[in-house]
Amino acid sequence: MYDIIVIGGGPAGLTAAIYGRRQNKTVLVLEKNSFGGQTVYSPKIENYPGFTEMSGVEFSDKLVDQVLYQGAELEPAEALSVTVKDGIKTVHTDSGDFDCKALILACGAKHRLLGLSGEEDLIGNGISFCALCDGAFYKDKEVAVIGGGNSALQEAVLLSQSCKKVTVIQNLAFLTGETKLADILNSKDNVEIIYNTVVTELIYDGELNAIMINNTETGEEKKLDLDGMFVAIGLVPDTDVAKDLTTLDERGYIVSGEDTLTNVEGVFAAGDCRTKGVRQIATAIADGASAALGACKYIENN
Repeated sequence: MYDIIVIGGGPAGLTAAIYGRRQNKTVLVLEKNSFGGQTVYSPKIENYPGFTEMSGVEFSDKLVDQVLYQGAELEPAEALSVTVKDGIKTVHTDSGDFDCKALILACGAKHRLLGLSGEEDLIGNGISFCALCDGAFYKDKEVAVIGGGNSALQEAVLLSQSCKKVTVIQNLAFLTGETKLADILNSKDNVEIIYNTVVTELIYDGELNAIMINNTETGEEKKLDLDGMFVAIGLVPDTDVAKDLTTLDERGYIVSGEDTLTNVEGVFAAGDCRTKGVRQIATAIADGASAALGACKYIENN
């Protein structure tokens, strides 16, 4: 029996663990992928207060070290479902069941896919989501980056340093990422940005060889030969574990306000998985602190 179980080991979940332990509560953090969450895949963080710049891996490592120093337990396990009986929350995982008095859902988000045939099979075989992780495999090769937001532009900047050519494919008539990043890309000879264009087909024979792209304004369709494709078109909430536990909105986010309360007593939601207007590392950390303090108050009053 733990005082608090946190599902998700990203910035929100790890911050919740720190605050829970500071209140002398026993805390278990469950994470099915990498501790640090999506932050791990960020090649450079430049907007976190107190740090001019750092990599997502560096930031995640510091958080994990702090959580362990405070005495929380980290368990690499996938939370499959949650049941509640007499106020006790039981988290069913692929590594067994764990009980707690208060539960914090910090399950974050996962990469949005294009929805094309063969896409999931090509992940790791020509399709990637992380230039920092996989960029070295494409040195002196030609790649495409799908998307026009900050994540896509950061990926493209990093890839342009080692790839022969980087083609950025944006479905809008403009980039939505920071002007600074766009200026860097526009200054590079090995980067081409294509607007008003979507990927319609993946061409592969075990590995990705090319893609078909379509200009949504002219209707022109053409084949683009490449060695790899990095998809950066946003995230979707990774809230399957919560669908039978608490209320989700029409997009799958856990309904919860700034107080991080859900409609289930003793269950809180923090970070990118909950309904909110801004999803940044700084706001995830704020959620984690609020959720942990709310969980501690709940435990002390019940």
